Amino acid sequence: MNITLKPEIEQFIQAQIATGKYANAEDVITKALKLLAESDKGYQAWEEETRKKIAVGLAQIEIGEVLDGEVVIARLEEKLRKARENQG
Repeated sequence: MNITLKPEIEQFIQAQIATGKYANAEDVITKALKLLAESDKGYQAWEEETRKKIAVGLAQIEIGEVLDGEVVIARLEEKLRKARENQG
């Protein structure tokens, strides 16, 4: 496979090689792709967990387990006020 990289990407790769951490451009790109794969995997896990939380929330709404928005805001403001008091 042949690819053309922008000059700033080539400079970045060369800088990584210059650190001695990588032997060549292929090592740098391999590491970058592994990190991309890990990032994608982490995002997928986060997305699945978020979907589950949304499903739980929707189920709670359906059975009436909800809080009034003003009550929630008041509770958050109180927590924030207490946190500020504890800091200073």
